[in-house]
Amino acid sequence: MSDSHGGAGTAETEDVVELILADHREFERLFRLLRNREEDRAGVLATLADLLVAHAEAEEREVYPALRQKAPEEAEEIEHGSEEHAEGHEALLELLQVDVEDEEAFEDKLEELVEALNHHIDEEERDILNAARENVADDERSELGRAFLAVRDQLLEGHPGDVRNVGRLVQEARERGEL
Repeated sequence: MSDSHGGAGTAETEDVVELILADHREFERLFRLLRNREEDRAGVLATLADLLVAHAEAEEREVYPALRQKAPEEAEEIEHGSEEHAEGHEALLELLQVDVEDEEAFEDKLEELVEALNHHIDEEERDILNAARENVADDERSELGRAFLAVRDQLLEGHPGDVRNVGRLVQEARERGEL
């Protein structure tokens, strides 16, 4: 398991909870890089955008449906997690549409994305991932982890964080009433 995006792709486990946590820590690392004006912000942003979209899509396709079955009492939190993915995509789109050379505008939009994502990560780690730990057996978490990685890695073969794709995801979320 190795990819240039870090996070779950470099983790030494198949446990879906640990894989998701690894991606969350990678998001935080990439945010720190994006705050550095001497960094290749365009390159780091492209990596972050791809990973964010692939991660969210893999969660929604594989993890969230399984957790709805295993932990029905968390259905509302899981639905809220999907809505927060849509909000994250919207904040990501706004950042992608800003010129990285316009430092003030870029940093303002970056902080909006950071705030939205940190809120989602906090809730997901406290509620959804704890529900997975408590309601899903170890072998099933490994099976779910393999499924999560398969979707994530397949999406990362393309560029899911491309501004056109993120724009499409935001439009679809608006049509579903999530934004």
